Amino acid sequence: MKQQSVFRRLMRFTRPYRGYLAAALACALASVSLSLYAPVLIGDAIDFIVGPGAVDFRAILRILALLGGVVLAGALFQWLMTLCTNVISYSTVKDLRTAVFQKLEAAPLSYLDRNAHGDLISRVVNDIDQISDGLIQGFSQLFTGVVTILGTLGFMLAINVQIALIVVLITPLSLFVASFIAKHTFDEFRKQSMIRGELGGFIEELIGNQKVVKAFGYEARAQERFDEINARLYRTGVNAQFYSSTTNPSTRFVNGLVYAAVGLFGSLAAISGHISVGQLSTFLNYANQYTKPFNEISGVVTELQTAAASARRVFAVLDEPAESPDAPGALALDRCEGAVRLEDVSFSYNPDRKLIEHLSLKARPGERIAIVGPTGCGKTTIINLLMRFYDIDSGAIYVDGTETRAIARDSLRAQYGMVLQETWLFSGTIRENIAYGKPDATLDEVVAAAKSAHAHSFIKRLPQGYDTPVGEEGGGISQGQRQLLCIARIMLTRPPMLILDEATSSIDTRTELRIQKAFDAMMEGRTSFVVAHRLSTIREADCILVMRDGHIVEQGAHAELLALGGFYAELYNSQFAPSEEP
Repeated sequence: MKQQSVFRRLMRFTRPYRGYLAAALACALASVSLSLYAPVLIGDAIDFIVGPGAVDFRAILRILALLGGVVLAGALFQWLMTLCTNVISYSTVKDLRTAVFQKLEAAPLSYLDRNAHGDLISRVVNDIDQISDGLIQGFSQLFTGVVTILGTLGFMLAINVQIALIVVLITPLSLFVASFIAKHTFDEFRKQSMIRGELGGFIEELIGNQKVVKAFGYEARAQERFDEINARLYRTGVNAQFYSSTTNPSTRFVNGLVYAAVGLFGSLAAISGHISVGQLSTFLNYANQYTKPFNEISGVVTELQTAAASARRVFAVLDEPAESPDAPGALALDRCEGAVRLEDVSFSYNPDRKLIEHLSLKARPGERIAIVGPTGCGKTTIINLLMRFYDIDSGAIYVDGTETRAIARDSLRAQYGMVLQETWLFSGTIRENIAYGKPDATLDEVVAAAKSAHAHSFIKRLPQGYDTPVGEEGGGISQGQRQLLCIARIMLTRPPMLILDEATSSIDTRTELRIQKAFDAMMEGRTSFVVAHRLSTIREADCILVMRDGHIVEQGAHAELLALGGFYAELYNSQFAPSEEP
């Protein structure tokens, strides 16, 4: 995406605030007009000073009073302009941040899986802050700068065309210097934004996995990796700031040439009687005001370059294709019997690496289907396909005889209750976490769900019971207790179908036995899919699917598969001694 396209697209986000934009322009015009009128008054006052003893104090006092009013009015319009530009800038980035967050919610899981979460967070927070800074400084200074340049040029042409032309002829040199530096600055700021996102992703990984880092003694290597990224960020930042810092001194040098040329030729014109001394003073003031916006605008270029680089990263998120929409007229399931069928399903995360091929499966209402197999065989992938977290490459999946692609995603997912091996709690109270899927649940319902999940006893021992706050990582409670809370969520919603992906892996054996009884009661009459590594938890399943390399190689009841003496028996015997077999 070209830089001009980035700015044009960024400006489209300001369209809802065109009223403030018009007001800012009007205030800028009024403020600059008043500031340009001030040198005229100063020049007139100088002309009333003829010499010693020949000063018209009455006229000068009138001019000073008018000058004071002009300055105060100019300050008022300057404040109003700043207020309008701030509203435009902050409202624009608010809408932009909302759009990015909504896109992340609508993005397919594949996009979130292949991008570092820290980098995505950096785009939503840091990059949009950079855009905000660029817009605030850019709007306020560009408005006043452009109007000042045009206004001063008009006044100078009105006073003396020849001297004004000298100013105009030298001006392109300042523009050339600023554009040359800006061109080289943009690439450095773009690299800086990318490395900043890389650093954010690395830090997020390290903070989220500190126990693993310390357990494997990875601190020194992590520090080396951090130092390497940080050093690249330092070098890129220094280069970017070096290029941008040369802009102001360079343009100031050119502006000095302009001021000197005006002073020289203006003095000659005053001596020859073409302009008065007061007009020369006015002209010098205008020359200074004319060149000043170039210094300010060249400073704005740095902010705009950073904003453009950050906007490019933000728009990359917005341009990511959203999750494929529901089919036109997609069905909303009011009730579900729980009949699930997979017909000749094929799927792979990477087209070059096959995973599930020609998989067929049938689950009748109320059946308990266990899925077992070695790591990487596709067990969790089946769960992802059932929930439509990923869409299949070929084949079809049916729920109650209706293909899932013809069912609204939200409606389909509402039919499943899912407990994963990885627990997730959000910042809130115990009660709010349990009621995540049913926010209007009463306290009695929450307590009943907690009791069913055998979580009530430990919750009551917490300082504030069900009103105890917990953090995102569940600080203060154990991994097993966090899992109990996740199980209680499902106990509360009681959906018609269940997905248990190693749901009891973080729970001790004694609690697991109690939870298993709760699950048995909850699964009664509900179609259930259970992914398990501990085969002792699935002995009572109606059907066990044994997967290997994306295919179902065996299926049947526990006793049947053991009698078969195949792959399942091999897996089972690897966990239990023969004497422990039932």
